[in-house]
Parts: sequence; structure tokens; C-alpha cells
Amino acid sequence: MSSTSARHIALLCGGYSGEYEISLQSAETVEKHLRVSGYEVYKIQVTRDGWDYVHPSGQRIAIDKNDFSFTLHGKKVVFDVVFNMIHGTPGEDGRLQGYLDMLGIPYTGCNAITSAVTFNKAFCNKIVASYGIVKVARSVHLIQGQAVDMDTLAMHLSYPCFVKPAEGGSSVGISKVKSREELVPAIEKAFAEDEQVLIETYIKGRELTCGLFARSNEEIVVLPITEIITRREFFDYVAKYTPGAADEITPADIPVHLANRIRDAARTLYLKLNCRGLVRIDFILEDVTEDLYFLEINTVPGQSANSIVPRQVQAAGMQLSDVYRELIEDCLLRKAATEQV
Repeated sequence: MSSTSARHIALLCGGYSGEYEISLQSAETVEKHLRVSGYEVYKIQVTRDGWDYVHPSGQRIAIDKNDFSFTLHGKKVVFDVVFNMIHGTPGEDGRLQGYLDMLGIPYTGCNAITSAVTFNKAFCNKIVASYGIVKVARSVHLIQGQAVDMDTLAMHLSYPCFVKPAEGGSSVGISKVKSREELVPAIEKAFAEDEQVLIETYIKGRELTCGLFARSNEEIVVLPITEIITRREFFDYVAKYTPGAADEITPADIPVHLANRIRDAARTLYLKLNCRGLVRIDFILEDVTEDLYFLEINTVPGQSANSIVPRQVQAAGMQLSDVYRELIEDCLLRKAATEQV
């Protein structure tokens, strides 16, 4: 395989969701570590107004979406791999993946189908529940425009419960509802972010999460587990991105048998959902029963200074630059294998 210096990497960031700023922060981390490894990195910001290569000087050059390229100093620049750091749409919901698949450009992370299914919390819950690996909280799935009898709905819910956009991340638009009176405002808040809403039974327990990725030799590396202890009502946007608003303990202080159960569940879900690249899977360990509940899966987990996965990588005694390089090399090997078929 040729040296990394010959590889042109498109680092995609931005996106169309409320996670735009977090995506830019994640891209800063990735760019720094990719440059250490010797890759030629081109940061591309995606917004609804356009897709632009952002030159270190600040100059912005529009991307030609016909072949995902741009022209710099009269020379056309094309890419060997896309390193996807867009949280939310269109980078985490399958849209970007489908576009790149049509162009034949390899990219880090899950394919279009897995990205689309796991991005929708309601659909993902149904699939995960069918596996019988872990439990899934009882929930109601609402779709904008479809009639709902709010009185009947309210009577059949138990409180507290969580109301959240079915498609979204970073806890944007989520509410913890403690009474029937709070339900309608919470649903409206969630619908302001998405066309689908998930109302989920509250599970009292410890929030535990772990990142994992597949190496080119198909080995799945499960990173140390993190326990999240928030000082707020729940692990919301403020708690996630405000230093000191939550404790993220890595590795989590849990018995070995529980840690093994969580790692095994994460590994099995990774395989069954056909994940690729670096993902993070969140669980709730119920207090009384010690039943393990699936919370959600993040197929483009944050890589910012305040993000969980980089700390897990460090706790595992690994270097981020090595992990990122493995993700890229896996893309290249898979493309090479496809071309030989």
C-alpha cells in the first residue's frame, strides 16, 4: 500500500442540523490527527447554502457535486476517501452515504441502509428489540400530520417519560416529561426539530456507553465503557457540551461481569446492524433489576475535546491518529476488494 502522504482525504463537517457547531469541533480534532499521520486533508463544510472546501487561508471553493471535486490553482482535486464528521443530517442518516456510493467514493462509517435505520430511534428500537439481546423501553412513535388523540395518548403513558425527535442527536429537542400537562409542549418542541417523535418510558438506572470499531482484519475493538453522571435533569445538550455539567467516568466503575455483558451486547449489535467504522452505543443499566436497556446508537460519534470516544481511546492506551488511520485504511481495502470482484 502506498504511503499516507499520497492519500487525499475529504474531511466532511457541518451539516443541516443543530449539531453543526459540534461537527466543526469534531473535525478540528480529526484534522489535527490526520495531518500528524501524513495525509493530505481537505476540510469541506456542508451547509444548506452550499458545499465548500475551506482553504487554511479562509478562502472557500465550491465543490462540484457531479463528481465531488473542486479546482485549486487550475488543478482538479479528487479524493481517495471521505472522512465523515457530519453529525445529524445529511451525514448520519444515509443521505450522504447514498450519494458517495453512487460516485464510488469510499467513506468512513456505516453504509446508507445502516445509517438510515439507526438514525431513526423509533425504527432502530423495533429492530434491536427483535434481536432479544437487550431490552428496549416501551415507547410511542408519532408522525407529523397523522391524527393523534392526545387524551388517549396521555392516559396510556407513564410518567416521567422522555419526548424526543426520532431523528436527531446531541439531545436537541428532548424533554423529560413528568406530568400530563407537560406532554403537549414537549411534543411540539420535538416536532420543531423533526417530522417524527418518539415518546419513551423513563428507565431509572445508570447510563453507560462504549465506542467500538472494526479493524481491516475484521477484529472488533470494544473501547472502555464510560458512565455518564449528569448534574442536570438528564444528559441534555448543556450537560454534554458544558465542562463540569456532567461526570464522564472512563472506565466505568462497574463489576467485571456487568462490563463484559455490556461489551458483548455492543459487539453483537454492531455485527447484527452491519455497522462499519467507529460507532458508540448507549445503554441504561436499570437500578433494581440490572436489566440492560438499549438507548441509542451513534454512527458518527463526536470527536471534539468534550466528546466521550476520544477519552475512551486514550483510556484503552491507543492513539487517535492510529484509530483514524485504521478507519481510512479499512475503507481503501474494502474498495480494493470490491474492484477485484
